[in-house]
Amino acid sequence: MLLTAPSAHADDQAPPTLTDAYGLTQVGAATGTATDFVITVTTAEVAGQHHIRVILPADYATDPTKRFPVFYLLHGASDDPADPGLAFPALTSASMITVIPDGGLRGWYTDWLDQTTAAGAQNWETFHIDQVIPFIDANLRTIATRQGRAVGGISMGGFGALHYAQDHPDLFGQVATFSGADDLSGDEAVIRGAVVATLTDVGVPLCGSSSLSGAGCALDFGPPVSSDAIFGTPYPVLNADWRWNAADPSTHMAALAGMGISIYTGNGAGNPTDPEFWVESAAHHVKDHLDALGIPYHFVDYGDGSQWGGDCQGGHTPGCWGQDLVDFVPRLEAAFASASTARPAAAAHRS
Repeated sequence: MLLTAPSAHADDQAPPTLTDAYGLTQVGAATGTATDFVITVTTAEVAGQHHIRVILPADYATDPTKRFPVFYLLHGASDDPADPGLAFPALTSASMITVIPDGGLRGWYTDWLDQTTAAGAQNWETFHIDQVIPFIDANLRTIATRQGRAVGGISMGGFGALHYAQDHPDLFGQVATFSGADDLSGDEAVIRGAVVATLTDVGVPLCGSSSLSGAGCALDFGPPVSSDAIFGTPYPVLNADWRWNAADPSTHMAALAGMGISIYTGNGAGNPTDPEFWVESAAHHVKDHLDALGIPYHFVDYGDGSQWGGDCQGGHTPGCWGQDLVDFVPRLEAAFASASTARPAAAAHRS
């Protein structure tokens, strides 16, 4: 284990020093504060450099023997953990460690089927599960057990959270999806089409001068790649789209039995041009499958957001996700606390 005690003379306002491990190499110095900082890493699993934001509890430095549960929050498409807006107040005031790893502008939290596209290596699931999680456990005082680890995600990250929890139920005791792309089946052709749009980068013409000036555009996801790059063909002809159906979280809810499950959605104020309109449908598909299986869950459909905080109008927006976390974080903290007496102080990571 790489974990070492901090120096007695360390700058208590500076981010802690983390040691390279598990195929991750840090680039440059961490930025931020002692309790909210961003590191940059490279890995052979995913092309380029990648940010990882770490939010530590306020009391992390005061008791060098105390260990903390970890919440892995997966961001949405076109976002970046370096964005300070992802450090939601509910997270910065929490009693747990939060880790927000880079998921790419359109990585979709999956090891892509095609590794030879213009995007380069795209093994996102391997990066997160086999590298980021053990790296965090080695460098920080985590409770490295299933009961001390949760995963949640926003939009694209909502898919990622359910996907990771279903693929690795031994790693996570809690899973949450906030406005998640939770249904990739043919029942949600619009969401499947949105995934394809990020791959083929069809929105770039709408970026106008912002893309040309280098200012960035939320509709520019990088070099165009084939619609088949991640899951093979998306077209439901003679079961050719079987990989999409295999990856669809909504129809594989049985894999989450025994796990705490939380689902949050709005309704886009009934406007089909708002992504949340379609997200709501996907969330209800997840709910229906859980009901059929008799698996308990926490479900919130805040509709147009009129009763969900002053910054939420029911759309696919940070104002709603911030309020989701206000509701979710205390519940997660309570779940961690209730499990604390039954779990060992630490355990080895398993992939």
